[in-house]
Amino acid sequence: MNYATGHTMIHTLRLAGLGAAALLLMQPVAAFAHGGEDHSHGPEPAAVPATQGGAPKRLPDGGLFVPKAVQHRLGLRTLPASLADLAESREFNGRVIADPAASGRVQASQAGRVETAGKSFPLLGQAVARGQVLARLRPVAASLERSGQRALLAELEAQIALAERRLDRYSQLEGAIPAKDVEATRIELAALRQRRAAIGDGLEAAEALVAPAAGVISAAHVVPGQVVEAREILFEIVDPRQLAVEALAYDPAHAAGLANARLVYPGGTLPLQFVGAGRQMREQALPLLFRVRGDTAGLAAGMPVQVVAAGAGRVRGAALPAAALQRGAGGETTVWVKLAPERFVQRRVESRPLDGDRVAVTAGLAEGERVVVGGASLLGQVR
Repeated sequence: MNYATGHTMIHTLRLAGLGAAALLLMQPVAAFAHGGEDHSHGPEPAAVPATQGGAPKRLPDGGLFVPKAVQHRLGLRTLPASLADLAESREFNGRVIADPAASGRVQASQAGRVETAGKSFPLLGQAVARGQVLARLRPVAASLERSGQRALLAELEAQIALAERRLDRYSQLEGAIPAKDVEATRIELAALRQRRAAIGDGLEAAEALVAPAAGVISAAHVVPGQVVEAREILFEIVDPRQLAVEALAYDPAHAAGLANARLVYPGGTLPLQFVGAGRQMREQALPLLFRVRGDTAGLAAGMPVQVVAAGAGRVRGAALPAAALQRGAGGETTVWVKLAPERFVQRRVESRPLDGDRVAVTAGLAEGERVVVGGASLLGQVR
């Protein structure tokens, strides 16, 4: 074989090798895919069936295809729906208040000037004991009134001096003066002195402002030297460990047979004890009183909350965590149901509050259907 013939054969073999490599690259990617592998890093060919893996996607019927690996990464958890007769619950709007049995207010009984009782003035959040003197209120009277009181004091001083002299003379004439006159003079002198002390204390003495309950200062509306009017609220005291909730029921029938109530707020839920309901409508609603049981560290007086209480009625439904409920495109309440190992569908349902953590789905689910209770909000983001 000469040099030209050999060179031509080598060139022909090279062209054949390139053609074979091109044919291999043109084969479908699915031919090299193995079960369980994750190929979500590249576009999925149309020829790959939904059950062979890939990226999550929305199906033409509105359902979702979510591979097992993606389900694990999203933290999806399901729970079978179990239909049962559940206690019918009612939901009320309310607010946290101080427990009336463990709180109090300090008000001014008369017009006066507020003074410091000790080394410091009560501060917001300061712990106080029942009966502790918080401040003093020195009475403030008009000039004409003070002048009248001082004139009365001067008159009493004169009457006391005359009674003392008369008693002295009676003592020197003991035996010549009837005993009843001596005794009457002593009684008159004692009464005059008591009147003088009472008027003097009312004119100059300061009134002690004491704490009516143990707790912390939740509100302080005065500063030292401030002049206040009668019945003005100066301090409010709350025991942070004893709080209550006042809720409103717009139907008086809803106040009957309440039990197993729970308080729902952004920090979680807390058990409540139903105390009672008022019998007088206030702003077209009946006030309900509950006591908070448990750790109240995340609550404060005045905080708006929701109260979920079980009533006497029963309702047929499936108890599910509240996190399972989602909002559909039209604002309706929905849940995600797992129809197959990698297929999910959104189902419209009807629900009622069951307690602070669970809801009762009364329509839209069948017995045994697996409902997504963990990571349901992430499924709605699949497109």
